[in-house]
Amino acid sequence: MDAAVTDNSDLTTKWEPAPSASEVVKSIHAMLHPRNIVVVGATDKPGNYAERIWNNLVKYKYEGGMYPINARRETIWGVKCYKDFNELPEKPDHVLVLVPARFAVQVIRDAAAAGARTATIVTSGFSELVDEESQRLAVELKQAIQETGIAVTGPNCLGNLSSGERIFTNIDERPVSMVPGPVAVAGQSGAVVMQIRQALEDRGIDVGYMVTTGNESGLETPDFMAYFAADPSIRVIVVYLEGVRNTKTFRDACKAARAAGKPIIALKLGASEGGRAAAMAHTGALAGSIETFDAISTREGVIRVRGLDELIETTECFVHVKPLNDDRLAAVTLSGGKRGLMIDAFSSAGLNFRPLSQTLQEKLSQMLGPGSIVGNPLDAGFAAVVDPTVYIKSVQLMIEDPDTDIVLIDAEFPKAPHELRERNIRLVNDLAGAASKPVVYISALSVGFTEFTKSLRKSVPNVAVMQGTDRAVSAIKQLIDYSRLRKNVPDVQSSSSASAKAALEKALKAANGAALDEVASKKLLKAYGIPVSKEEIATTANDAAKIAKKIGFPVVAKVVSEQILHKSDVGGVVLNLKTAAEVKKAFNDIMARMKKIKGKPVIEGVLIAQMVKSELELVVGGSLDAEMGPVVLFGTGGVDIELMKDVALAGAPLDTDDAKELINRTKAGVKLKGYRGKPALHEPSVVKALVGLSNLMADAQGRIASIDVNPFLINTKAGVAVDGLIVLNNEAAKKSAAEH
Repeated sequence: MDAAVTDNSDLTTKWEPAPSASEVVKSIHAMLHPRNIVVVGATDKPGNYAERIWNNLVKYKYEGGMYPINARRETIWGVKCYKDFNELPEKPDHVLVLVPARFAVQVIRDAAAAGARTATIVTSGFSELVDEESQRLAVELKQAIQETGIAVTGPNCLGNLSSGERIFTNIDERPVSMVPGPVAVAGQSGAVVMQIRQALEDRGIDVGYMVTTGNESGLETPDFMAYFAADPSIRVIVVYLEGVRNTKTFRDACKAARAAGKPIIALKLGASEGGRAAAMAHTGALAGSIETFDAISTREGVIRVRGLDELIETTECFVHVKPLNDDRLAAVTLSGGKRGLMIDAFSSAGLNFRPLSQTLQEKLSQMLGPGSIVGNPLDAGFAAVVDPTVYIKSVQLMIEDPDTDIVLIDAEFPKAPHELRERNIRLVNDLAGAASKPVVYISALSVGFTEFTKSLRKSVPNVAVMQGTDRAVSAIKQLIDYSRLRKNVPDVQSSSSASAKAALEKALKAANGAALDEVASKKLLKAYGIPVSKEEIATTANDAAKIAKKIGFPVVAKVVSEQILHKSDVGGVVLNLKTAAEVKKAFNDIMARMKKIKGKPVIEGVLIAQMVKSELELVVGGSLDAEMGPVVLFGTGGVDIELMKDVALAGAPLDTDDAKELINRTKAGVKLKGYRGKPALHEPSVVKALVGLSNLMADAQGRIASIDVNPFLINTKAGVAVDGLIVLNNEAAKKSAAEH
């Protein structure tokens, strides 16, 4: 059955990771399928977390051993209380740590020594706080986890859900369906992850696993992504990310999910400076730019959503709709106005409704008559309103049309019993179940689900039910884009030569300050195959004039100093010098201005470089993102770069195809190909520069913070870097950044 995706793998057979699976996957399996659960820090103080977690384990009838530990109690919660791990009737397996932070590290060591395989530390008071004691405890905890090898979630988290095992080690007192559904949710914020689970279950989507990872001193969200990619009961992976600590682990998990055909739907904190600061304050996560996250994660098939509502609708879509063969949309409505709104909404996302075949139009016209709009979308009109059989027949014809891939129905689910609407929904559900085509109900507004609506929705598993046209459009667009992805995308390796790598090592070894000066920067860029302008350093005005004559007029004069990163801002650049006299004057003027600069920067000389005739100014650059590692930037350059904001990013390194795809994502890429009758510009030189620069960022292995080639000038015959700045990732660079 292709129309809707409802059946999981056979859940009666317990899945186990293969012997060849990673130790992380095996450890997580042990955590989510434990033999017993031990609660350390058992107390009956009113409202405490330990009691709420214990009550959930009892409420949902966890079948393994359950043991509370408190050295001061003989009994608690109506059962025997144990003084320590040694007193337990069996070896501890999964340990819940709810003691104060100052005791938690020793509990982890003791648990591991007693044979526990996994632990969840609910306790807070570690890296999320800035005081010296909390930071020290965070270091000690990380060390204990590494030394003992115990698999740990937390600290500062709120527990987990493993529906198949009837485990809910969470403080949430709201009802849980405890049905091993096809969705797994993980993330650093317990409150956000819990809200996602509740919202999904309210929509009739059962959650198989829910994991709150907190500060991630041990296991991280990408580790759970890898586990969910391996577990056959899971089909859709949902994550809330405050920061990515290990880019390789993240990308490997994304690749595993993609190879398994499991979409990862991600809500990522850090789209603003305030959001990034909030991530740091909440769990100590270091967040990079959202643009860089998108550049890396989109290539790996991650679907990033902008908010919780969009996350729920996108999950609803992917749970109930398989990847599409094509993007041929069809829709049915009963309103001309809503038909128009639907056309506008999908058109704004680059999606269009194709005309219906002549045969289908004739069938519909004959059946519907006046008062309808026979087209795509179809406004079935008065005939369908008056006669429900006509409405159902219209929907059936659209579903059976071989020229469409997905059918959208503009209708709300009733909030209370309604015989006619219920019958129509059930008939459409049956049609969808019998067809090889997905059917999606879309309400124009988010109308909310009553208990009746939830029950009705649960009874029609063959259709997707989405709230709000805009969010539905976004989800369907994401589905179409995901459907077009290759299952496996090979890793690109640096293609640089041994001589280029040797030049990099030599340049980095010789560097003294926060950045390479322009001459050293360009020399390194040239070693990586990036064409640079003809130029030479002058130390006197006469030398400058001689160099200019050798290069050929016109020329540009630019100050050279490791300590001056932005030369134009301090009057260190003079353009379009056409005579020897102009060159001498420019040299003297630049040197005079530099003497007035506060701090007296060391001046190596003035660079005399050719003025390149160009048709277009581009920017080519690279940066080291706090989360995602090295990335490459391309777009419209020159002095208007901030105003235009026509740039695109991609992870480094790139191959030729990646570079072309990056170029095609910008308006500059349109201009390169020839715009409004202008000739095509020399794209191969840009591709070569992007590949070379990406290799340089990758080869540097974190030692280069950024590369700025702005402008990269291009005409119909060639492209050339006329300016270049390489900022290093060293203490001098960090000190300089802090001072500014």
